[in-house]
Amino acid sequence: MNALGPEEILAILPHRYPFLLVDRIQEIVCNEYAIGLKNVTLNEPFFQGHFPHYRVMPGVLVIEAMAQVGGVLVYYSDTVTLGKTPLFTGIDRGKFRRQVTPGDQLIMRLEVIRRRGPVWRVRGQAFVDKALAAEAELQVFLADNTREGHKR
Repeated sequence: MNALGPEEILAILPHRYPFLLVDRIQEIVCNEYAIGLKNVTLNEPFFQGHFPHYRVMPGVLVIEAMAQVGGVLVYYSDTVTLGKTPLFTGIDRGKFRRQVTPGDQLIMRLEVIRRRGPVWRVRGQAFVDKALAAEAELQVFLADNTREGHKR
């Protein structure tokens, strides 16, 4: 499948600024894997407080960025997605291996482990300069849209 830019990602995920943490999906192979990227800039709002004199992207946001790529993978892998939204619902085996700082490009690779109905398990790895920065197994639930606020 072709790469997805910000507009296509916004059409799938409910996240908006400042919480959309994926700039581009470089590659998707349905039911197998997706590769996404996040350009980490000095202008990120979280750097104001984490930490002003030693800027590090919070690990929980690295995991969230991986979950967002996983959500796009799940959305594209399911057969019926109209009126559905991928939601991050669980994490296992999370590990942080390297700090992510301004100027880094976070490359995330998520692969499908299994699916049970609307619940998917994906394994994610996040890299900076080919060095492993974080890894985790994540759970994504493909929920029916019931709220008025999120429409595609």
